[in-house]
Amino acid sequence: MGKIYLNQVKHRDQMSPHASGAASLKDLFMTEALNQAKIAYSLDEVPIGAVVVMNNEIIGRGHNSVISSQSVMAHAETNAIQDASNMMQNYRLTNCDLYVTVEPCHMCCMAMVHARIKNVFFGLLQPKMGAVISTDSFFKRKSLNHQVSFNHGCEFPEAKTLLENFFQARR
Repeated sequence: MGKIYLNQVKHRDQMSPHASGAASLKDLFMTEALNQAKIAYSLDEVPIGAVVVMNNEIIGRGHNSVISSQSVMAHAETNAIQDASNMMQNYRLTNCDLYVTVEPCHMCCMAMVHARIKNVFFGLLQPKMGAVISTDSFFKRKSLNHQVSFNHGCEFPEAKTLLENFFQARR
């Protein structure tokens, strides 16, 4: 698995993704999440992808594999968290960020809380099941033992197209 390090993108993380055609570091990580979504699509899984990042290095990757694994828990986010946990040999991913192409559901949000994910960055809103903004404000609950910060707006048009094509083919 190729890793993306900060020194490979020298200072581009401070630039707008549209300035001079340069991609921000966040865009690079979201692009890798999109690559994971493409893998899911190619496997006839709902095309959602995620990566876990620590110190500007991808340490976990995941895509939806609910059908192939026959597990309702095999969402992109939980698979990426599991991959990162295996790499770190620790279920706690303190100071890690998670990038995902679509707004997480309640289950995935709770997994992020338990894993101690610091920040989640996501693209598309999920009006039916999204628990961060769309149907709930899960991360704003005072009762949680860990607070996850979030940022919406890391949207790539290709992620939307993948989802639309996937569901259109099933209608």
